[in-house]
Amino acid sequence: MSRLPRHSRVPVRALAAVSGGLVLAGTLTACGGDSAASDAKVVTVYSADGLKGENGDGWYDTVFKDFEKKTGIKVKYVEGGSGEMVQRAVREKSNTQADVIITLPPFIQQADEKGLLKAYEPKGSEQVDGANKAPDGKWTSVVNNYFGFIYNKKELGGSKAPRTWDELTDDSYKNKLQYSTPGVAGDGTAVLIKAMHDFGGKEPAMKYLEKLQSNNVGPSASTGKLAPKVDKGELLVANGDVQMNYAQSKDMPNLGIWFPAKQGKKPTTFALPYAAGLVNKAPHDANARKFLDYLLSRKAQQQVSEIGGGFAARKDIKATDANAIALDKIIDGVEVFEPDWADISENLKSYVEDWKSATGS
Repeated sequence: MSRLPRHSRVPVRALAAVSGGLVLAGTLTACGGDSAASDAKVVTVYSADGLKGENGDGWYDTVFKDFEKKTGIKVKYVEGGSGEMVQRAVREKSNTQADVIITLPPFIQQADEKGLLKAYEPKGSEQVDGANKAPDGKWTSVVNNYFGFIYNKKELGGSKAPRTWDELTDDSYKNKLQYSTPGVAGDGTAVLIKAMHDFGGKEPAMKYLEKLQSNNVGPSASTGKLAPKVDKGELLVANGDVQMNYAQSKDMPNLGIWFPAKQGKKPTTFALPYAAGLVNKAPHDANARKFLDYLLSRKAQQQVSEIGGGFAARKDIKATDANAIALDKIIDGVEVFEPDWADISENLKSYVEDWKSATGS
């Protein structure tokens, strides 16, 4: 893939999110301290959604199957929102169930702050850029991703395609626009992070979102469920992320990915990588280490774009498949900024209240 735009570090204070609703595949191990469980040929993964295919054809589906074939270790998978996965692991600290947590920022930082992670640098992590891994080895990105929006290409084709934030406040978008709820959905939190960057701070961003609220359909706990509505034309615009929406577009031909810009400015985005960490007191510690090694193996990383529709975390993977080329074009010319995730993680609750107050939610 060609070189991505230069990252500029922009301190941003925004909120985090918790998403409800879990999908449990398999039965969890009985007890974190059980010696028989620690010897089992299994690894339990708590993960944010987006990497498992609707039809068993996602990146997770492939790497789980290949990992089990290679090692004999079965993956037991629990899926939900980023914040919910961290909260669940916190509740289970006295009886640890998860071996690996994979979640988006700022939730991976929160997991570390809550003492959930144990330092481990998987094989291949030396090829991950420093901004995409913890200096102390507590977590590392396994799939890179970027925040974005989607629109209905059939209804908004050509010159009618949206380009700026201001366009979305037009009456033509009334009840045809929806973004997932900050404080509930991870990508909903990302809407605020981007708005605060693009509008130059909390106050102007909240003022804009207050105005936008008259067109907003209402709350949505799931970002992924918005894409089918956009594809069908029930919505014209919604939020999302590049990896998830690109993968969805294979079965939803009317989805277009775009990045809102401030009037007169370049479109912007920021990285939302899937970051993985070894859980402290993991019941299957050795298996978890092998699993993390496999996620960053050359074979698995080569499949990130080829199968998963995402960006490889390893910088030495020069994918040339059709998906990699298409993904590179999507973010071509888009300015990539880097939020201050530590700052964001520190300032959660008050900003949730600020958003609720501004929008009346």
